[in-house]
Amino acid sequence: MHKKRSIEDLVSEHPFVKDVDPIIFATLAGCCRNIVFRTGDLICREGEPADHFYLIRSGQVALETFIPGRGGFIFHSLAAGDCLGLSWLVPPYLWDYDARVIETVRALAFDAQCLRDKSDADPKIGYAFLKQFIPMLVDRLRCARLQALDLYSASNTLRAL
Repeated sequence: MHKKRSIEDLVSEHPFVKDVDPIIFATLAGCCRNIVFRTGDLICREGEPADHFYLIRSGQVALETFIPGRGGFIFHSLAAGDCLGLSWLVPPYLWDYDARVIETVRALAFDAQCLRDKSDADPKIGYAFLKQFIPMLVDRLRCARLQALDLYSASNTLRAL
């Protein structure tokens, strides 16, 4: 017989919370629920309110953006161990892309307003969240820059031909 695991157990298993201060862990777990998205589901849509972020436990997600004249463009993919969503941290709290499920996703969904309220009430919590999320933000910016360089290189090569 399987023992039902608590939300705290599920959160503690995700690499994102490795080495997280116990107060931050308790705050995260208190604003969380377990969720499943099926293949083809749209988790978020560009321009809509970023009212959650997700820690992916299993499955795969494609991050897409619309390029006029080209349509949808997948610019990144996420899988187990990744975090989906940084837009909840920065006003006006709107998604910057679409996230579509490629393979059924099991994730932890965190209520952004709950986390923002707790951060506002205790600046130590807010600062700890920023320390947790900033490295991921920097990594995503680094990846975006490399993709832009790649795209620029490809377009220069095409023009040279």
